[in-house]
Amino acid sequence: MKKAIALVSGGLDSVTLAYLLKSEGWDLHLLAYDYGQRHKREVEFARRCAQSLEARFDLVDITGAGRLLGGSALTDESIAVPHGHYAAPNMAITVVPNRNAIFLAIAYGAAVAEGAEIVATAVHGGDHFVYPDCRPAFIAAFDAMQKLAVEGFAHPHLRLHTPFVNVFKHDIVAIGARLGVPFEETWSCYEGGAIHCGQCGTCVERRLAFEEAGVSDPTVYKK
Repeated sequence: MKKAIALVSGGLDSVTLAYLLKSEGWDLHLLAYDYGQRHKREVEFARRCAQSLEARFDLVDITGAGRLLGGSALTDESIAVPHGHYAAPNMAITVVPNRNAIFLAIAYGAAVAEGAEIVATAVHGGDHFVYPDCRPAFIAAFDAMQKLAVEGFAHPHLRLHTPFVNVFKHDIVAIGARLGVPFEETWSCYEGGAIHCGQCGTCVERRLAFEEAGVSDPTVYKK
């Protein structure tokens, strides 16, 4: 069976990605990361996704590296998580420096070791406003770099797979609805509380995505 390494945080996008890959017949190994994020609750939802799909799961502890990635509201509890839409200028404080490159480099190492054909991640068009490591140019450059880095050791067709990179979150919700994704078993909120805050960038985007997709939102929001 063809093998895939997939980055699954436990969020709506990455869980939908996992369900999509499963529907396409991939043998899945899901990776989640503990990098000291304040919303660490997401990791439990990644684990549940793996259990539901009967996929291999690993939580990669890079908290030591995470301590070096300061200045972000996601890793520094002294910085308030901004409220509003992703496209707002104040969302830049949620950038974790080089996060995706770090995650993907580790995933590529696993892919080489396991003979996987793809490394998959759920970056999407709505991320392009503020996150440079979610944009098509980054994806193309990183894929090219990794082909050189693992040349002669990896599966000959190993590539970076980003099926959502040119679509938006409401499209992902529509795809997930068709696949039967249990959206209530996903976590988006950056606040890391008991329920979604309803005001941070990911909560605002999540709400809008369900509305625009015409899909019932099962999420319980604080506000």
